[in-house]
Amino acid sequence: MLVAFVVVIFACAVESPVGAASAETLSPSDVRFCKGGLEVMYPELDIRECMVVPAELREKISKEWGPPRVRLADAKQKKTYTLMMVDPDAPSRKNPTRSRWRHWLVTDIKGRGLKKGQIKGTVLSEYGRPTPPRQTGFHRYQFLLYEQPKDQTPSLSPDEKTSLGNWDPKAFVKRFRLGPPVAALQFLTQNHRD
Repeated sequence: MLVAFVVVIFACAVESPVGAASAETLSPSDVRFCKGGLEVMYPELDIRECMVVPAELREKISKEWGPPRVRLADAKQKKTYTLMMVDPDAPSRKNPTRSRWRHWLVTDIKGRGLKKGQIKGTVLSEYGRPTPPRQTGFHRYQFLLYEQPKDQTPSLSPDEKTSLGNWDPKAFVKRFRLGPPVAALQFLTQNHRD
């Protein structure tokens, strides 16, 4: 009887609240989104697969941490890349009227730097921290990495420069012939007060 009680207590103690949240919030399509070995590294959080940000780190990712280090170990040294970070769930996943909010856009990233987690390039949109509004549930923050054609230097149109919300990344990709992403990664987080 005592042994059974200890086993139940131990099982409850090791059950991770993050694991429980992940099972509730990562749909099969959320999991399939991640591919290609992209790594996103914040000071206390390394993201190498689709995941839910642990509750104890949500305030830091929204208020304290700046742009993450981004690394692709298989980047081609002599190639150039474009990185975008978008929130397809703005202002909420149930009502994405400002869908594909552009949080970060960097072009002309050299492959040799990307292999080391050093993304120096042309910043078209400064990094915007993931800050989901209160009571809007989990938002997906998606990182997409594209190989740039040699003759292309992507840029934003005047209209794209004036608004971060309702951006059309597919049109941007098509305009600059970026093709499919070579790597993609996402994390889910919600307002730290929820």
